[in-house]
Amino acid sequence: MNGPGPSPSTPGRFAVRNHTFEARDRLFPCDVWCPDEPGAWPLVLYSHHSRGNRRTATYLTTHLASYGYMVAALDHSEVVAPEVAGNVEGFIANRVPDVRFLLDYMLAGAIRCTARPDPDRIAIVGHSAGGWTALALPETDTRIQAVVALAPGGASNPKPGIIPATLSFNWPRPPATLYIAAEDDVLTPIAGLHELYGRTPGPKRMVVLPRADHLHFVDNVEQAHEQLRAASLPPEASWISREMRPIAELCSGEEAHRQIQSHTLAHLNAALTCHTAR
Repeated sequence: MNGPGPSPSTPGRFAVRNHTFEARDRLFPCDVWCPDEPGAWPLVLYSHHSRGNRRTATYLTTHLASYGYMVAALDHSEVVAPEVAGNVEGFIANRVPDVRFLLDYMLAGAIRCTARPDPDRIAIVGHSAGGWTALALPETDTRIQAVVALAPGGASNPKPGIIPATLSFNWPRPPATLYIAAEDDVLTPIAGLHELYGRTPGPKRMVVLPRADHLHFVDNVEQAHEQLRAASLPPEASWISREMRPIAELCSGEEAHRQIQSHTLAHLNAALTCHTAR
């Protein structure tokens, strides 16, 4: 299922502007990364993992913006609403409405800058619980043309302590889907991603990052990985730190990021027929 080699991972030709704002209707802190040039750009939503926030993957959001994408991310409900954070059902129930709200907010022209989103070219990228969010969104929103699921949750037999969210793949309009898996992922093992891949309708592809674990998809990989290994986790999730390999035995964060940037960019360019990287 590995496709052809990735496109270059060097930054694109566009200078990147970063806008931070608050979607006041629901008090979501948001960030947008976009080319510092006027025009209508393909819109990419980014959905973070369950312990993350809107800025956990700036290596990717900035990279995409440098190639002519407008990337928008928010802090999900479990970050801004404490009553949701400790409620698994509330966590799951709010994820898709969160990103739909962000999409509507962006298309309504809420960001005051010369760059604007193209309503005919929309994608979503997400990691872990955000990957599940990305795969769940097309069930209720036909505007999504491309999905990139980075080590997503949603497999039928999650490990103890992993959020038991499920996916129907009842997509009225199947988007082009890319899975990026980590070979040594402890939290969302590769077998679960093979299951999701097999159930995914429409055009799809899967890439496996060798010698990578679950946190190779975030900024500051080495620090984040070792912090999780050393963390005091609830009893049902205590196996995580025991099973994770030391970061010295895995690939570097820099190498993983290069591959993620390249494969994600190539997929979005193909799916959205975007040629802004020229």
